[in-house]
Amino acid sequence: MPDPHTLFLRLEGPLQAWGDTNKFVIRRTMEAPTKSGVLGLIACAMGVTRGEVRECYAELNSLCMGVRIDRPGILWWDYHTVGARTGVLKAEGGVKRNAKTKEPETLITRREYLADASFLVALRGDKALIDETVNAMHAPKWSLFLGRKSCPPSVPPLVLRSLGEGRFEPHVEHGVSLVEALKRIPWQPRFKNLQSDKPPKELACILEWRPTEAEPEAPDAAEVWYDVPVAYTGVAPVHQPRFVTRCQLTLGKDVASGDPLFTSVPRPSRPRADYTSTEWKKRRGERLRNDHGLCVFCKQPATTVQHISYRHAGGNEDTDKELASLCRLCHDTCTMLEYGLGMTLDRIDPTDPKWRDRIIEKRTEIREFRSVEGRRRTLARAPGTDKPPLQRLDDEED
Repeated sequence: MPDPHTLFLRLEGPLQAWGDTNKFVIRRTMEAPTKSGVLGLIACAMGVTRGEVRECYAELNSLCMGVRIDRPGILWWDYHTVGARTGVLKAEGGVKRNAKTKEPETLITRREYLADASFLVALRGDKALIDETVNAMHAPKWSLFLGRKSCPPSVPPLVLRSLGEGRFEPHVEHGVSLVEALKRIPWQPRFKNLQSDKPPKELACILEWRPTEAEPEAPDAAEVWYDVPVAYTGVAPVHQPRFVTRCQLTLGKDVASGDPLFTSVPRPSRPRADYTSTEWKKRRGERLRNDHGLCVFCKQPATTVQHISYRHAGGNEDTDKELASLCRLCHDTCTMLEYGLGMTLDRIDPTDPKWRDRIIEKRTEIREFRSVEGRRRTLARAPGTDKPPLQRLDDEED
């Protein structure tokens, strides 16, 4: 394969379920994401229907998959009901019915899950297919789930890397093996000093094996997994086998240990504004005078001056390009949007039309929240009641 490319997916969530070939009352999960589950996730992102999935799988199966088990999770059981109100089909035909009530029977099945697990998946293949997959995972057409629809991911699956200044791109490696690719993404705990997230000594990997000139036959330790998706017949999915091998990567030697996910994005340092300095007060006053003391967004009296950019913060700001007068509500709105988007040096320009709808939507949300919160506090101060404030508010609204 000329110049193969490898993309990465982070599959992490409260629950995951990567089913084995057992389709009976007890539904177990494999220890790591299956190829059928991962390719199904990609097909879902592409918006491929069951009728179209055979052609899609024929192309996606060319991808070679490796999985690094960053957190194995723990096994967890739950139960599901199947056939409620519609009944469960009998082998000889017809619907099973209760002997007494004659109502359609409901089948109760046991489902096994992986709780609190995290996996790094590497998919290696042709550049055109990798690019198509990246585009689909970047803007999925349908909601994504980790094996079962009741298992949403807790982080966006597509792994990104920072380009600095709040810019990111999909992390794609070129011309490396699956093992080498899995070494290039640091292991990341969720939080610092969390007891259950102590770095492991080794990380287990499950790698798809394919014959080569140097190794035409599968090694003795290879395992057979029946998880290569072929089609969905309407009754059950059809799978074919593949070989997988296992290896261990040493943390600190083969794989670096990164910061927690919530702080893993490197942020450029920026000057800190000294709001007590004479130079800042001068620029702040100049900006307010230029805006006639009005908020540049809603035209209410301005009470603060917002940084559009922190590149020269500390008294050296360009008054026309890096500052804007805002009322308190618009200031809080822009700040909430900026923090939610992870913006660093360059922030929101409230005069830019592209931000108009988002600012209006967030302003409305803040106003509604403050209205309800104000009523709650008023009721909390009301004498002569034993009811909790929130209960009184609910009673009033009902």
